[in-house]
Amino acid sequence: MSTAYKNRIQEFKVALSEETIDLKNLRGLCFNGIPFEGGIRALCWKVLLNYLPPDQLLWETFLKKQRELYSQFLKEMIIQPGIAKANLGFSREDVTMEDHPLNPNPDSRWNTYFKDNEILLQIDKDVRRLYPDMAFFQRPTEYPCQLILDPQNDYETLRRRVEQTTLKAQTVNRNRSGVTNVSSPGKPLSLYPSNEYEVLPKGSEAHWEVVERILFIYAKLNPGIAYVQGMNEIVGPIYYTFATDPNSQWKEHAEADTFFSFTNLMSENRDNFIKSLDDSQCGITYKMESVYSMLKEKDLELYLKLEEQNIKPQYFTFRWLTLLLSQEFLLPDVIRIWDTLFSDEDRFHFLILVCCAMLTLIRDKLLAGDFTVNMRLLQDYPISDVHTILTKAKELQDNS
Repeated sequence: MSTAYKNRIQEFKVALSEETIDLKNLRGLCFNGIPFEGGIRALCWKVLLNYLPPDQLLWETFLKKQRELYSQFLKEMIIQPGIAKANLGFSREDVTMEDHPLNPNPDSRWNTYFKDNEILLQIDKDVRRLYPDMAFFQRPTEYPCQLILDPQNDYETLRRRVEQTTLKAQTVNRNRSGVTNVSSPGKPLSLYPSNEYEVLPKGSEAHWEVVERILFIYAKLNPGIAYVQGMNEIVGPIYYTFATDPNSQWKEHAEADTFFSFTNLMSENRDNFIKSLDDSQCGITYKMESVYSMLKEKDLELYLKLEEQNIKPQYFTFRWLTLLLSQEFLLPDVIRIWDTLFSDEDRFHFLILVCCAMLTLIRDKLLAGDFTVNMRLLQDYPISDVHTILTKAKELQDNS
């Protein structure tokens, strides 16, 4: 470890040891990348995502309250409905029409339960393939949720719900545009080849199962948006950062801390996932067009070339913007980009700068290429050095 890097770590330690953290100073440090050592990155992200308040004297009480609240969510939204489902059939005499699974009333708790299963199936499918080139999400967590795995709680777990759920009429794949990909009626749900994922021993759970739970609770608490494909790509890097924290007292609570940090990030980013807002000023169409507006200002020749080839911003910036570039780079590089994004107060404006930088850095190739070549370049971005991209984005910001 170089002397300069050691000094940088020391700067972070000093900034994080203040009774009241100076957010402006911390943001300035984080903008150039956050060290992993000593759990510094995980702690900075919790502050930058407005989960932890700047006043450290409040942390102990605040964290206790938030983690208890998350446990309450697990009880109310996973364990209690699971107990009700597990008990169905054992005490038939007190099952009324109001709480019968065949009750057609849309307000029936069973109607809600079956709708939840549709969402759960989509979440399950998506989280199982999170970063498939890494073993991390398939590995067992060191701190399985005792509340969920408590043998005293005889209930239908999310894992069991997925195994048992077959939507008889059709299998639904819900993406951002609503309900799509409806399979043939009566086709049984074969989710995964039996040998694709290692079955963990009783009392263990994989990291992807923790992410599944976080997304399911988020969907239940936010019925207006529920779960949309792509949210798994946003929660994944946050959970990975918190669950690999070298400080065990933080790592132990990675699930609850990820949930609230993800919720805060989604409160800023959720409009990108709501189709009805696409054409409003807070929607994704406006942001995609902002990338081209900025490009026109910074590099008119490249802008005109893309316009001439009819390469519209939605062909590639939709994924870049909604998923915060999480699918364009390897996870360590995504995390480095997010250090800078999270540290910028106007983080989504800086994301537009990053997208513009990505275009100008490959301008020569784009100016020389035809439509097919250029679409391939934009959908499989060729530069992997994120430091170069962030430096260019900062340069564009400084020249604004």
